[in-house]
Amino acid sequence: MKLTIVGTGYVGLVTGTCFAEMGNTVTCVDIDEQKIENLRNGIIPIYEPGLEPMVARNVANKTLHFHTQLNDCLHNCVMAFIAVGTPMGEDGSADLKYVLQVAKEIGEHMTTPLIVVDKSTVPVGTADKVKAVIAEELQKRGENIEFHVVSNPEFLKEGDAIGDFMKPDRVVVGTENKETAETMRQLYAPFFRSSMDRMLVMDVRSAEMTKYVANAMLATKISFMNEVANICELVGADVNKVRIGIGSDSRIGYSFIYPGSGYGGSCFPKDVKALKKTAEQAGYHAQLLNAVEDVNDRQKFVIADKVISHYGKDLSNKTFAVWGLSFKPGTDDMREAPSIYIIKKLTSLGAKIQAYDPKAIHEAQTFYLKDLEGISYSDTKYGALKNADALLLLTEWKEFRSPDFLEIKSSLKKPIIFDGRNQFDGERLQNQGFTYYQIGKKN
Repeated sequence: MKLTIVGTGYVGLVTGTCFAEMGNTVTCVDIDEQKIENLRNGIIPIYEPGLEPMVARNVANKTLHFHTQLNDCLHNCVMAFIAVGTPMGEDGSADLKYVLQVAKEIGEHMTTPLIVVDKSTVPVGTADKVKAVIAEELQKRGENIEFHVVSNPEFLKEGDAIGDFMKPDRVVVGTENKETAETMRQLYAPFFRSSMDRMLVMDVRSAEMTKYVANAMLATKISFMNEVANICELVGADVNKVRIGIGSDSRIGYSFIYPGSGYGGSCFPKDVKALKKTAEQAGYHAQLLNAVEDVNDRQKFVIADKVISHYGKDLSNKTFAVWGLSFKPGTDDMREAPSIYIIKKLTSLGAKIQAYDPKAIHEAQTFYLKDLEGISYSDTKYGALKNADALLLLTEWKEFRSPDFLEIKSSLKKPIIFDGRNQFDGERLQNQGFTYYQIGKKN
C-alpha cells in the first residue's frame, strides 16, 4: 500500500519504518526541513535500538521516503497517518492544535478517497473533530471526496518499539466502516503470522479511550507498588520480597510492580493528566487517578530525601556520582525523568553532581539540565565515581547490573550507594562494607 505518515517523531518514524519494512511504500512528512534532510542522510533524531539500520535499509530499497510537503504525498495514497505531537496544555488536557492542523491540510490537498488514521495519542472525540475539519475544507473546495477517520492508537515501549510494532500484543482499530476495517486488516496482516485475533476492531471512541486507560493502568501499578514500598520501610518489611510474593499470583503478575523512583517519560505523566481532564470535562472526579499522580510526584524525591537524611541539608561540600539520566533504560528520553528532580533538589542544597548515562547526556546538556550549576558529565560510569562521596543509581541500564564493586569502592570517598531502582543485592553489598540505601527496605 501507499502510505503517508505525518510526523517524524518517535511514533511516526517507528510506524513508517516498520510499515516500509513489510513492503509498503511509505512517505514520512515533517515541516522540519533540517530533520528531513538528516533522515535522508541516515541521521536519526531519536535513539531507539534497531531503528537506524532499518531506516537505512528501507531508504536504500526505496520503500521509505522523507518529504516536507504534505500536498505532494496524498495523490493515490491509501492511508494518511496523523502522528504529530499532542503536548499537554496548561490545564492538563491534550493540545490538539497540531493534529487539527494536519487534518486541515489533508482536507485542502487530498484528491482521491482516503483513510485518515489518528495514530497520535488523542482524547475521546478527536476523530469527530478531525472528520469535521477535513469535511469543512472539502466543502470550501467544492469537492465530494470519500474519506474515513480511524483511531489506531500506538502501544510502543521506548527501548523496544521495533519489537512491539513488528510483533504486537494487539492492534486496536476504531472504525464503524466494514470496508475500512478490512483495509486495516490487510495492512496489519503481515505482523500476525498465525492469527488475526489480536486485531481488535471497535467503535472509534472506545479505541481512543483504550490508549489512555492502558497507560493509566500501568501508571497505577507503579504508583501502588511505590506506595507499598514506602509502607514497607516504615513497618520493617522488605518490598523486594513482597513483590515476589504478590507477583507469583497470576492475577497480578510481575510486570510494572518494581519499586523505584517513580515513572516518567512522554506517555504516562501526560496520559494520566489527560484522562483526568477527560473525566473532569464529563463531570466526574477521578479520585484514583489523582492519587496515582500524587504518589508519583512524591516518589521522585525519595532518593534525594534519603541523601539528605544521611548527610543533612547542607550538601555544599558533597559530590555525588549519578548513574542514569533517562527516564528508563533503552532510550535517551528524559521527559519527566526522576533524575531531573533528584539532581535539581541536591544541587539546590549545594551538592556537586558527576553524571553518566549511555545515551542521554546530550539531552541533559541541551535541554533538561541545561545551564544547571554544579553538574558535570563523564564519558564512563567509573569516571563519574572519582572522588565522589556516594553513588546514586537512577536508571537501570544493563551495564549497571553487574559492575565492579571493588572499583566502585576504591573510587568513592566512602562506599555508599543510594539505589533508586533496587537493582543490587543489599546483603552482598553490606558484606563487602557498603552502606546501601534502597527503596522499600529500612537501611
